[in-house]
Amino acid sequence: QVQLVESGGGLVQAGGSLRLSCTASGKIFSLNAMAWYRQAPGKERELVARITTGGSANYADSVKGRFTISRDNAKITVYLQMDSLKPEDTAVYYCYQVLNRYDYWGQGTQVTVSS
Repeated sequence: QVQLVESGGGLVQAGGSLRLSCTASGKIFSLNAMAWYRQAPGKERELVARITTGGSANYADSVKGRFTISRDNAKITVYLQMDSLKPEDTAVYYCYQVLNRYDYWGQGTQVTVSS
Protein backbone atom coordinates (compact mmCIF):
# COMPACT_ATOMS: atom_id res chain seq x y z
CA GLN A 1 0.00 0.00 0.00
CA VAL A 2 1.38 3.38 -0.98
CA GLN A 3 1.52 6.09 1.64
CA LEU A 4 3.10 9.50 2.10
CA VAL A 5 4.75 10.64 5.30
CA GLU A 6 5.42 14.30 5.94
CA SER A 7 7.81 15.92 8.38
CA GLY A 8 9.29 19.30 9.17
CA GLY A 9 6.42 21.45 10.34
CA GLY A 10 6.47 23.47 13.52
CA LEU A 11 6.40 26.90 15.12
CA VAL A 12 8.67 29.64 13.84
CA GLN A 13 8.91 33.40 14.18
CA ALA A 14 8.17 35.69 11.27
CA GLY A 15 11.19 35.93 9.01
CA GLY A 16 12.32 32.44 9.89
CA SER A 17 12.64 29.28 7.81
CA LEU A 18 11.32 25.74 7.76
CA ARG A 19 11.87 22.80 5.46
CA LEU A 20 9.11 20.28 4.82
CA SER A 21 9.72 16.78 3.51
CA CYS A 22 7.34 14.18 2.14
CA THR A 23 8.47 10.64 1.38
CA ALA A 24 6.47 7.94 -0.35
CA SER A 25 6.69 4.26 0.50
CA GLY A 26 5.14 1.08 -0.84
CA LYS A 27 5.11 -0.58 -4.23
CA ILE A 28 5.81 2.32 -6.60
CA PHE A 29 6.65 1.88 -10.25
CA SER A 30 5.89 5.28 -11.75
CA LEU A 31 6.24 8.90 -10.64
CA ASN A 32 4.62 12.03 -11.92
CA ALA A 33 3.96 15.49 -10.53
CA MET A 34 4.53 16.36 -6.89
CA ALA A 35 3.15 19.35 -5.06
CA TRP A 36 2.47 21.10 -1.78
CA TYR A 37 -0.90 22.50 -0.80
CA ARG A 38 -1.97 24.33 2.32
CA GLN A 39 -5.17 25.02 4.17
CA ALA A 40 -5.58 27.80 6.69
CA PRO A 41 -8.47 27.84 9.20
CA GLY A 42 -11.71 28.81 7.51
CA LYS A 43 -10.16 28.80 4.05
CA GLU A 44 -10.09 26.39 1.14
CA ARG A 45 -7.07 24.26 0.36
CA GLU A 46 -4.77 26.06 -2.08
CA LEU A 47 -1.83 25.08 -4.24
CA VAL A 48 1.48 26.38 -2.92
CA ALA A 49 3.96 24.88 -5.37
CA ARG A 50 4.13 22.12 -7.94
CA ILE A 51 7.05 20.37 -9.60
CA THR A 52 7.13 18.06 -12.61
CA THR A 53 9.16 14.90 -12.97
CA GLY A 54 11.73 16.87 -14.92
CA GLY A 55 12.05 19.53 -12.26
CA SER A 56 9.98 22.38 -13.67
CA ALA A 57 8.30 24.26 -10.85
CA ASN A 58 5.54 26.79 -10.47
CA TYR A 59 4.43 28.71 -7.40
CA ALA A 60 1.49 30.58 -5.98
CA ASP A 61 2.06 34.32 -6.28
CA SER A 62 1.95 34.66 -2.51
CA VAL A 63 5.08 32.51 -2.03
CA LYS A 64 7.16 33.34 -5.11
CA GLY A 65 10.69 34.30 -4.18
CA ARG A 66 10.32 32.88 -0.66
CA PHE A 67 9.54 29.17 -1.10
CA THR A 68 11.41 26.59 -3.14
CA ILE A 69 10.07 23.18 -4.12
CA SER A 70 12.44 20.37 -5.05
CA ARG A 71 12.34 16.62 -5.43
CA ASP A 72 14.53 13.56 -5.24
CA ASN A 73 13.09 10.93 -7.56
CA ALA A 74 15.40 8.20 -6.26
CA LYS A 75 14.09 8.76 -2.73
CA ILE A 76 10.52 9.49 -3.93
CA THR A 77 10.64 12.62 -1.81
CA VAL A 78 9.44 16.16 -2.33
CA TYR A 79 10.70 19.09 -0.30
CA LEU A 80 9.47 22.59 0.40
CA GLN A 81 12.04 25.10 1.63
CA MET A 82 10.19 28.02 3.18
CA ASP A 83 12.12 31.21 3.88
CA SER A 84 11.08 34.68 5.04
CA LEU A 85 7.98 33.16 6.58
CA LYS A 86 5.03 35.41 7.34
CA PRO A 87 2.13 34.97 9.78
CA GLU A 88 -0.18 34.53 6.79
CA ASP A 89 1.74 31.38 5.87
CA THR A 90 0.25 29.69 8.93
CA ALA A 91 -1.67 26.63 7.76
CA VAL A 92 -1.69 22.87 7.56
CA TYR A 93 0.57 21.87 4.68
CA TYR A 94 -0.21 18.78 2.63
CA CYS A 95 2.02 17.06 0.14
CA TYR A 96 0.58 15.54 -3.00
CA GLN A 97 2.14 13.01 -5.32
CA VAL A 98 0.92 11.22 -8.41
CA LEU A 99 2.22 7.66 -8.08
CA ASN A 100 1.31 4.71 -10.25
CA ARG A 101 -1.14 7.13 -11.94
CA TYR A 102 -3.10 7.63 -8.73
CA ASP A 103 -3.32 10.69 -6.50
CA TYR A 104 -1.94 10.44 -2.98
CA TRP A 105 -1.99 12.92 -0.11
CA GLY A 106 0.11 13.25 2.99
CA GLN A 107 -1.43 13.46 6.44
CA GLY A 108 -0.69 17.16 6.78
CA THR A 109 1.80 19.02 8.93
CA GLN A 110 1.10 22.19 10.88
CA VAL A 111 3.16 25.29 10.17
CA THR A 112 2.63 28.19 12.54
CA VAL A 113 4.36 31.54 12.04
CA SER A 114 4.23 33.95 14.96
CA SER A 115 4.48 37.70 14.54
